[in-house]
Amino acid sequence: MRLVFAGTPAVAVPALRELATEHEIVAVVTRPDAPLGRKRVLTPSPVAVAAEELGMPVIKTARLDGDVTARITALHADLGVIVAYGGLVREPLLSAPSHGWINLHFSLLPRWRGAAPVQHALIAGDTEMGVSVFQLVPALDAGDLFASTPVSVPSAATADDVLGIFAEEGASLTRDVVSGIADGSAVAVPQHGVPTLAPKLTLQDGLLDWTAPLAEVFARFRGVTPEPGAHTTIAGDRLKVLAAAPSNDAPLEPGHLRATKTALLVGTATAPLAVTRVQPAGKGAMAATDWWRGLRADETTVLGSGGSGA
Repeated sequence: MRLVFAGTPAVAVPALRELATEHEIVAVVTRPDAPLGRKRVLTPSPVAVAAEELGMPVIKTARLDGDVTARITALHADLGVIVAYGGLVREPLLSAPSHGWINLHFSLLPRWRGAAPVQHALIAGDTEMGVSVFQLVPALDAGDLFASTPVSVPSAATADDVLGIFAEEGASLTRDVVSGIADGSAVAVPQHGVPTLAPKLTLQDGLLDWTAPLAEVFARFRGVTPEPGAHTTIAGDRLKVLAAAPSNDAPLEPGHLRATKTALLVGTATAPLAVTRVQPAGKGAMAATDWWRGLRADETTVLGSGGSGA
């Protein structure tokens, strides 16, 4: 098969590499170089780096406009494959490859259609998660399913951890679907069930509510780590929570703090959350216990779940 592959982040790289072992990738479409780090150095996307290593032609574009459509159409591809590209494929590009486009999505569709399925699934406390490959259509993640499979997720895995697992599992699933399309055995069926939506998360989504039960607080921490990042407030300043786990220690009042040798316990509506790494405003990451000692506070100190900490 002659394939056009569209993707940008690291989670798309395993699928690109897997497909390259069996098919001809006639073009790789990815987002333009982006400024990264404190020095804002222009850096190619992980997909661009992988494509160049594999000797594939790369098209860097923020929009799949008329010019890009013409370039891709001229390649006479059999199939387009998209994995987290970060842009919409519209007509006439949608119909340019003879078999259209397929999309690897990190959810069990129709649950969690949208840009952040893994994050929303974790926040919601889903016990069943997985990956799907579907035929791309104009409506958001609504096309017929070629394949969908559950994937086991560790109980403490963050969104970053889960995306890494799903990237590998999804690469194999995508390879199988493309092979099925190539030999004519692949069959797509309509999605069944009530759709739920997973829009891109905002900074506000990372705010931890200490008045909620521990399970909900930890679920949100997992879902927003590393992006947009879990955080709370103290004396009106934002405090990033970088590493945490459930604790069996004695309950604390919501938002109240108590230090142990290895962690800083934060009270919730039930058991405490054990925070082990934080990043205060304007400072680097550090052990939560070191931050606590530098704060010279006591157990009357309270973290806020809104704009004002005490």
